[in-house]
Amino acid sequence: MDESDQVEPLAPAPRGARLVRLVPALTAALSGVLLYVSFPPRTLWWLALPAFAGFGWVLRGRTWKAGLGLGYLFGLGFLLPLLVWTGVEVGPGPWLALVAIEAVFVALVGAGAAAMSRLPGWPVWAAALWIAAEAARARAPFSGFPWGKIAFGQADGVFLPLAAVGGTPVLGFAVVLCGFGLYEAARLAVQRRRTRAVQRSAAAVALLSVAVPVAGALAARPLVSDEAENGTVTVALIQGNVPRAGLEFNAQRRAVLDYHARETERLAAEVKAGKVARPDFVLWPENSSDIDPFANDDAREVIDRAARAIGVPVSVGGVVQRDGRLLNEQILWDPVKGPLQTYDKRQIQPFGEYLPLRSLIGAINSEWTSMVRQDFSRGSEPGVFTVGGAKVGLATCYEAAFDWAVRDTVTDGAQMISVPSNNATFDRSEMTYQQLAMSRVRAVEHSRTVTVPVTSGVSAIIMPDGTITQRTGMFVADSLVQKVPLRSSETPATRLGILPEIALVLLAAGGLGWAIGAGLRGRRAGQV
Repeated sequence: MDESDQVEPLAPAPRGARLVRLVPALTAALSGVLLYVSFPPRTLWWLALPAFAGFGWVLRGRTWKAGLGLGYLFGLGFLLPLLVWTGVEVGPGPWLALVAIEAVFVALVGAGAAAMSRLPGWPVWAAALWIAAEAARARAPFSGFPWGKIAFGQADGVFLPLAAVGGTPVLGFAVVLCGFGLYEAARLAVQRRRTRAVQRSAAAVALLSVAVPVAGALAARPLVSDEAENGTVTVALIQGNVPRAGLEFNAQRRAVLDYHARETERLAAEVKAGKVARPDFVLWPENSSDIDPFANDDAREVIDRAARAIGVPVSVGGVVQRDGRLLNEQILWDPVKGPLQTYDKRQIQPFGEYLPLRSLIGAINSEWTSMVRQDFSRGSEPGVFTVGGAKVGLATCYEAAFDWAVRDTVTDGAQMISVPSNNATFDRSEMTYQQLAMSRVRAVEHSRTVTVPVTSGVSAIIMPDGTITQRTGMFVADSLVQKVPLRSSETPATRLGILPEIALVLLAAGGLGWAIGAGLRGRRAGQV
């Protein structure tokens, strides 16, 4: 063979070209990080828009396979820092496993959005697909994990009034649509400068994708009101604090109970001295009495003494055994009659309050099974306490993340909402602030005052417009007392319930069907 016939080996791609190929992957991951930075405790809600603009840039025109990988990177960039608190006490294993699973939903959005990016009006289809993925995440696996819904990062944002229109799905859809619309508007602006030719329909879609969410949020502002439709009540929140943070706080259950009783008695002394207004009722947090007061006379006496001192009913967060079932229960405790009403937590936390796949997990790591020795049982009825002339809806801690668990207290007659919580397990992590933002969104969504009594902070009182009027510090004993409005009217979001979410899921399904059909037709045409 002549030397001239020999095939020269391919020269390796220049280093610069290799780096250019990494730009989409790097942009996807950094856009996810940018989305995380938009979440509490920071008030940089607007960063969600460039985050989704960047996500749109890396997806547009890609194959679904490329979109799958880029979506997973975006999900990791967002969820890894957002959910780091889940490993505060149990190590990185559960945290990384949770993120790896939850990021799959974002990867599927990436695949679908890439396929949809060739459709007219693609920002609308892609934003609806994101909400469809959030709907799936809120239901599976293990009854779902809605943490990281885009709506929960918007408690300080201009889009917040949209929560009253259609709940977290409509609020989240508006933010994602606006972000994708910003990218599309920028892309068309660059195209016009280069070619001076831009399709009018594409330009209209881009501009409307930005303008409609903003205009909708401004139009929805009259739905947000602090008017006292059913009078007012004076409510007190007790934050007793815990002996120490972390999982071990449960080992000093009596100390936690004593702390909350002591803080209630201190408040009672201030009321008697005329320094503080007398409350109509008092709210203790979740796990304020992990000693069952129905089975332990000493715990019952501590609660009785605190209730008698303040002289009004106290809602106590207890852990009780009843008929062989372990329950996370709110107990309305009257200073004269004792326990009157109870509410059992319905949405219990997997791996915290019950252990799915117990035998499998035990085989992997027996220490994990010892952390949840007995599974909690679920309650079955919405919790609405009638107390002090008010109807108080209860959504215990983790339940605040689930749309249905808050809404059905309002449709059951709640004039205000309480979210008793226990965040001591997660130390000083961002978890507390993320959960507090959820309660702010719920306040606007249902136009109700929301109180958040927490064992170790941050406890807060939130007006129906989402404004925090009082809050405590973290890991301090404190109390909050305030007159708050009672409301009975229902927002569109309360009345519509799940319907906006269903509509957006159907919209996403229609876009996917269109994209798949267009792809198949294009493939057949190429084969002819």
